[in-house]
Amino acid sequence: MSRRAQRESVFKLLFRREFNSDEEMPEQLRLFFEDSEESGNISDEGKEEIEEKYGKIVEHMEEIDKIISDNAQGWTIPRMGKVDLTLIRLAVYEITFDDAVPNLVAIDEAVEIAKKFGGDSSPSFINGVLAKIVNASGESNE
Repeated sequence: MSRRAQRESVFKLLFRREFNSDEEMPEQLRLFFEDSEESGNISDEGKEEIEEKYGKIVEHMEEIDKIISDNAQGWTIPRMGKVDLTLIRLAVYEITFDDAVPNLVAIDEAVEIAKKFGGDSSPSFINGVLAKIVNASGESNE
């Protein structure tokens, strides 16, 4: 399973979280992995990695949302499109908490996935918010 496919799976699970309560998410995880279209070629190891990353993002959601709120000028979390918000959350997690993912890769991947799942303006919006977050953190964009 490619890293992009893994990211897309994590994105889809995070997106489901927007429409389901915390109590419903274990069942949603089970359903996601039972759906042959979603998990057709995901190994058991891949499933574990996806669940682990999803769990870490949820664990840090409050911090992630604060970072987004502090940097998305003119936009509040509830006002953002759910696809855009979910992809920004995923990328902010990778930028802030996952040292294995270079910042530029996190941004590029979020933009590419936005082209597939988001609206026409999603890639540029996501790129702008994430670039601001990286610049505000003072870290390299690599």
